[in-house]
Amino acid sequence: MSRLIVIIGLVLPWVAQAQAISEKYPIESVQFVGLKKTKASYLSSLLRLQDVGAIDETAIAQWERLLLNQAIIYDLSYRFDTIGNSRQLIFDIKEAKTLFPILNFGGIRNNFWYQVGFNDINWLGRGMQLSAFYRNNDRRHNFNVFYRVPQIGQSKWGTAMSVLKWASVEPLFFSEGTVIYNYDNWSFGSSLYYQFQHNQQLEIGVNYFVESYEKLAEQTFQNSPGPDAFEQPKWLGKLRFHLNNINYNFHQLDGFDNNIILETVYNTIDQNWFFIIWNDLRYFQQFGERSNLALRLRLGISSNQDSPFAPFVLDSNINIRGSGNRIDRGTAQAILNLEYRYDFWVSERFPVVCQGVGFVDFGTWRKPGGVLSDLVQAENIRPFMGGGIRLIYKNAFDTSLRIDYGVDVRNSNERGFVLGFGQYF
Repeated sequence: MSRLIVIIGLVLPWVAQAQAISEKYPIESVQFVGLKKTKASYLSSLLRLQDVGAIDETAIAQWERLLLNQAIIYDLSYRFDTIGNSRQLIFDIKEAKTLFPILNFGGIRNNFWYQVGFNDINWLGRGMQLSAFYRNNDRRHNFNVFYRVPQIGQSKWGTAMSVLKWASVEPLFFSEGTVIYNYDNWSFGSSLYYQFQHNQQLEIGVNYFVESYEKLAEQTFQNSPGPDAFEQPKWLGKLRFHLNNINYNFHQLDGFDNNIILETVYNTIDQNWFFIIWNDLRYFQQFGERSNLALRLRLGISSNQDSPFAPFVLDSNINIRGSGNRIDRGTAQAILNLEYRYDFWVSERFPVVCQGVGFVDFGTWRKPGGVLSDLVQAENIRPFMGGGIRLIYKNAFDTSLRIDYGVDVRNSNERGFVLGFGQYF
């Protein structure tokens, strides 16, 4: 008899808990406590609370994870409150810092670049993004202004607009050899976004841009081919699908996301089209509380394979660390970045982490006029390795001071550093 009482005593709490978990909670309202900048109406529309009714623990857990994956929130908890005959679900929110300066710089031999600006990912408290920066690259002036509205009213639609002025020194490839040009690009773009689900988004965009080229007086050989100067107005149409299955645990990430992008470019002078398709995959695996494995694989190919004005650029700022500025161009590319991140110091008094990073980067490309087998040719593969330090502020999204130093495994003269804010990818 006593054994039966013990068994009942063990089983009944488990049954009651199971019933509680599966129980539907009649919720009159959802409240957000602790908001300073973010509007409660924005979070309500994000969770689509227009028709709040009976919900269960599974639905609440999904809401909790959705909110935690927003860059504007770094931590939260929830509780229930009963007032009279009504029941409220209350989220206690800890908002993340969302307005930050942009400060990046790096350098290799004979070239130093820097970038200054600001980025607000919760402008007006509604999850909108407003950013602007100035960049000096190859001693040339660049700037960008970007504005994005993630959600128009209560709909699943969003929009974005941008203005970009980019200037750099570019290598163009002819059969006689490489010719160096000053390159300028004025670009005006806009996009529409549609949110299928919270982690699935479609973007439809259009850009009008004008590219200008001016041959430099100093070249590597005499009687260099190509025009002295020319200008190309172009239209670009873009279709992008983004699948995001990354969970954010402060600065640690777990899961994957994938961007597949199809672009078509129309040259108004030559009246011809070419297409670009590329895929960007990121994968993160968290081990314990201190270790993070991070991987990015970028694949791209274009149809204008005979043009010296190849769309894919290999440089140290975008895809391969320490390789220098604008080392090559291609009409197809494969980039692999692999990082191991380890928190070797975590402050007990402040939300600050010091993280060490070891990385390996591989890049390869198809030259203009080449074939796909160029991608596996040894002379086209650039292997880099190196290490870096991150000083991370946990209470904000992707807020870290980053210092990386990389060296070409096959040519130690190709090396350099990149310093900036945020993780490399």
